[in-house]
Amino acid sequence: MASPISIVFCGTPDFALPSLRGFIEDPDFSVELVITQPDKPVGRKQILTPPPVKVIAEKYGIPVEQPENINNFEFPLRPRAQGREGISNFEFLITVAYGQLIGSQLLSLPSIAPVNVHPSLLPRWRGASPIQHAILDEDEETGVTIQQMVEELDAGPILAQERIKMNPRETAQSLHDRLSEISAALLLETLKKPLNPKKQDEANVTFCSKLTRDDGLVDPKKMTAEEIDRRVRALVPWPNVSCTIEEEELKLLETSLEPNEEALPLSCKSSSILYVVQLQPPGKKSMTGQAWLRGRR
Repeated sequence: MASPISIVFCGTPDFALPSLRGFIEDPDFSVELVITQPDKPVGRKQILTPPPVKVIAEKYGIPVEQPENINNFEFPLRPRAQGREGISNFEFLITVAYGQLIGSQLLSLPSIAPVNVHPSLLPRWRGASPIQHAILDEDEETGVTIQQMVEELDAGPILAQERIKMNPRETAQSLHDRLSEISAALLLETLKKPLNPKKQDEANVTFCSKLTRDDGLVDPKKMTAEEIDRRVRALVPWPNVSCTIEEEELKLLETSLEPNEEALPLSCKSSSILYVVQLQPPGKKSMTGQAWLRGRR
């Protein structure tokens, strides 16, 4: 019986969980080590909280490391024949939404390949926010790419891709959930076969930058209802969408282009109307648009 395929898994948020669980539950793989981001303070009370990947790894007794900079981290390697101190020389270094760029020295460590999951159809949307930009740019389809990592961001040869159609009312959260599950299945399937890397088409590269709060600022006087609605679907829950209504800055959590009895009608550019279904005033809980309007009156 062949030995399991040994991997080191780098990941941080919920998006990486289906892939990590897939490796843990599949007897064809052995997760030697999990690397994730350091614990971070969360919420108003700033409670130090571990990343979701760390929680799952510790549940299954897998060693976890959380370096501030992975490129300064020394892998505790050991020959396979020796005892269990450290990890064996491993075959794949896997990154799924890890959050740090990996340098050439670490990319050379796995005996077969360093492999990354990217939630777009590369070379479209290289960069940090492909899910959001697929919605913002009204792409008709998107998908998942399994790529062999190189030093240049998202520029490595393609090992596998899977395409999906975008839903008419796709949100960042719904697309995130779909692509995370597709990623896991495609990743495991790809690594069980001989790799067949294919160069990306450099003539059709598009890039997407890291999102900031400024990307979520909208102005009904300058934007149509369709434009703001698309921002809400793409940018909630991060970096969120903010809009000033009746001199109060509000977070727009859910909007619609169709009338809704609990929504707040908002006049926008070109005589278009946006229906604000859910919003959040500063320091308060979320509420319907009409509930906020009743409170104002």
